[in-house]
Amino acid sequence: MTSPPPADALLLLRASVAASVSPVLTPTSSLDTASALTFPALLPLSSAPTTIPLSTLTRFIKDSSAVDLRSIFFAWLQRETTITEYIASAQAMGVTHLGFIERLELVTYVEGGQEESDHILPLATRGAGAAGGAAGAEVGRGAGADGAENRPGDGKSGGASALLGKVRNTDPRLLEIYAGERVVTNRNVMLRGIKPTDFSHVRKQAEDFISRLRAAGGNNANANATTSIGKPNPTNRKKRRQDPIILLSPSASSLLTMANIKSFLEDGVFIPTSESTSTPSNFLRVSRLLPSIHASTPIRFDVVDSADKFKPEYWDKVVAVFTTGQEWQFRAYKWGNPVDLFREVRGFYVGWEGEMVPDTVRKWGGVQVFQVERGRRFRDREMCEKFWENVERWMKVKGWGGR
Repeated sequence: MTSPPPADALLLLRASVAASVSPVLTPTSSLDTASALTFPALLPLSSAPTTIPLSTLTRFIKDSSAVDLRSIFFAWLQRETTITEYIASAQAMGVTHLGFIERLELVTYVEGGQEESDHILPLATRGAGAAGGAAGAEVGRGAGADGAENRPGDGKSGGASALLGKVRNTDPRLLEIYAGERVVTNRNVMLRGIKPTDFSHVRKQAEDFISRLRAAGGNNANANATTSIGKPNPTNRKKRRQDPIILLSPSASSLLTMANIKSFLEDGVFIPTSESTSTPSNFLRVSRLLPSIHASTPIRFDVVDSADKFKPEYWDKVVAVFTTGQEWQFRAYKWGNPVDLFREVRGFYVGWEGEMVPDTVRKWGGVQVFQVERGRRFRDREMCEKFWENVERWMKVKGWGGR
């Protein structure tokens, strides 16, 4: 009598996810000290709990080498974290880390989104190994051979059990066919990856755009006027400038960064970057009512900390540049010379009260200096208002009025 084939860790993990029953680390609940992983009884794969050492090599391949179960389970537990956080955690844990595509392939396979991968070796297509592969495919599909629905959490589906009984007695050639079957995935997996994407921000932007068009009313009625010969009227080719741009310094010593600039410009509250809970972004928008520019409609400002991807026409919209006094900041700017730059745009320097203002800032001219008082947050609002007064006055001079 032949011995039963060894349990396959990837199939057991996949079946556990499909049944909504988590495997248990043993003898401790911590992955770094545990030595094995116990999977619950999941028909048709196993009729009793199965314990597999975490050092067991799986069918998942990275750089031509098999990845152990501890690394695979860690990647699954970390599936919701960013790739940077995951790699850092994996290095700290001392496990093999997977690349972005490798981790995506693993998670999609475990969640039942695909049956095969370039990184996963196929099960043996003969004998009991093939039966396990076919049974695993049926668990992923969620329905038994007799058409009964195999719902998550129902690890003892009669349909799946019946199928396994049939497959074990089926011709080996048919087992190969079963092992090669593909699962039909849903549209979320096919179009959006392993987790749905929230597109609500697009709707919000569209609503804002439509509202601004309606507010403009008849002001743009003649925007598409043409000459008598059917060509665009040259007087209408010059479109009004779009949202003005505020450029921050990318320097690590800058007090105002993408993490705290929104709270300062919109609420008049300065939060040191080390205390900010906001997730830094490379682009954000703030709004401000500037009465001399537009009496009733707040103006949207685009805030960025890099001009590397600027198109030439973007420079016509830059209204403020924050600097720490370091000239390397301006290498990618249209005006690389700070003296020329601050003739064209309004400059701002923000430093701590009591600290020396860099000589370069004073030498350049055209840079307004602000100093943040330590521990006196009630002065933040005053500094914020002075900033906007400077911007509004400068924009008025540059012809932004009557937008």
